Amino acid sequence: MTGRPGPSSGWRRRLRILLNAVVFLFLCGLSIWLAVLVTPMQTVEAAGQTVQVGAASPRLSGSGPGEVDLFGQTISTRPQFSGPIRPRLKLTHITLNAQVSQFARDGDHGTLELSTRLTGGWRRYLLWETLIAAGFAALLIAAATGWQRRPGGTKVKVLAAGVLCVVGANAVCVYLLASSTPKVLKRVDSVEDLVGRAPSSPVRPARGPVLDDVNAVVIGDSTAAAIGNPLVDDPEALDRACKRSRDSYAVYLAQTNRWNVLNLACSGATVAAGVLDVQNVGDQVAPPQLAVAQRAMKASVVIVSIGANDVRWAELTKLCLAAKACDDRASTAYYQQRLDAFAKDYYDLLGQLNQLPQHPTVLVNQYYDPFGDDAGCLKPQGVDQRMADALRGRLADMNALLDKGARAFGYRSVPQHFSGHGLCSQRPFVQGTGAEAPLHPTAAGELAIALADQQALTSSTPPAAPASPNP
Repeated sequence: MTGRPGPSSGWRRRLRILLNAVVFLFLCGLSIWLAVLVTPMQTVEAAGQTVQVGAASPRLSGSGPGEVDLFGQTISTRPQFSGPIRPRLKLTHITLNAQVSQFARDGDHGTLELSTRLTGGWRRYLLWETLIAAGFAALLIAAATGWQRRPGGTKVKVLAAGVLCVVGANAVCVYLLASSTPKVLKRVDSVEDLVGRAPSSPVRPARGPVLDDVNAVVIGDSTAAAIGNPLVDDPEALDRACKRSRDSYAVYLAQTNRWNVLNLACSGATVAAGVLDVQNVGDQVAPPQLAVAQRAMKASVVIVSIGANDVRWAELTKLCLAAKACDDRASTAYYQQRLDAFAKDYYDLLGQLNQLPQHPTVLVNQYYDPFGDDAGCLKPQGVDQRMADALRGRLADMNALLDKGARAFGYRSVPQHFSGHGLCSQRPFVQGTGAEAPLHPTAAGELAIALADQQALTSSTPPAAPASPNP
């Protein structure tokens, strides 16, 4: 005589069903998460812009900003999106010439084309993401349930249930909760809308006569001014305030090419205060460097050295010394915040350089490594090799941003190598910690920068085109 199942047997069966359901839902969620990670971003082109469209990592919040990858920096979008899955937009090529700018300002095809293609790219991405998520679900569920031990009919039912689960979850998370995303993307009229702010007003030419005899212009900070080296011959008050030197790389380039090079660089300059707007330097007020540069109507070359003051490199170095570490979370978060802010200002500068009427060759100088492989001489100042390596990593992050921005606009990005001539070497290219301008280039360092720029100018190899991954 067979007895009826006891109460404990029924509870165990219900518990098993519940656990199976939880595992099933977890695998479906994991499939969606993995699909978001691996689904290729979709490339769209419109009005001179190349943008890749994908999704940011899913969030638990119901709404929030998407992400923009601007020269390698992840910046929150100005538009807000509903749902846990929000768009991620990566700018890979930017053109802001006068024709394209006018085309987009007219409010017709340029704007409509960009917003429409962003929306189309988002929808294509979601289609691929859904298919890839369904594939992940099938693989994970088959592995978790013991594929080989299941009868044929059960296999089909289990896999069908997994695919339906993923499709249903996508329908809820994306198509339902994020249903407003296409509408928001249709309101994106320009790159500035994605970055989160409109650029500053175009810098107008400074008052004064046209500088017809200028062949090249240098704009930037203390590295380009060559602070710490002898002042230029017959310096004016602004030359003294900005500490412009006769040993700057601008002077070496002028001598090599028999050019008249206008060096507008100023110690302490940033993009916002110095290049695109006035800079207070002691008792002097330096006009916007770009405004003065525009008076050189026939200049065929513009060289840019900027960024260290924008990310507050000197403050970061002091923070490292105070904390006895340069890779802690506090300094990392601070530096990342500064890089994000610099990326926006840098985009603004590159866009305005792109609209110069003479369309000069633009070089963007990266920063040199002042330490090299040996930081032993810095131990008395409390800097060990680990700290030097961390600071070198910070420089690499800034150089990557400078490089990606230059390439996105079709400019030449110029790496600077002081290999074998770091601070602790026998013949350093940088000034010592006790000098007027510690870690800034010596005359030999400025010459090394000039040689790198000269090679970039005479090279027959054009600047590398931005990568265009397959959609």
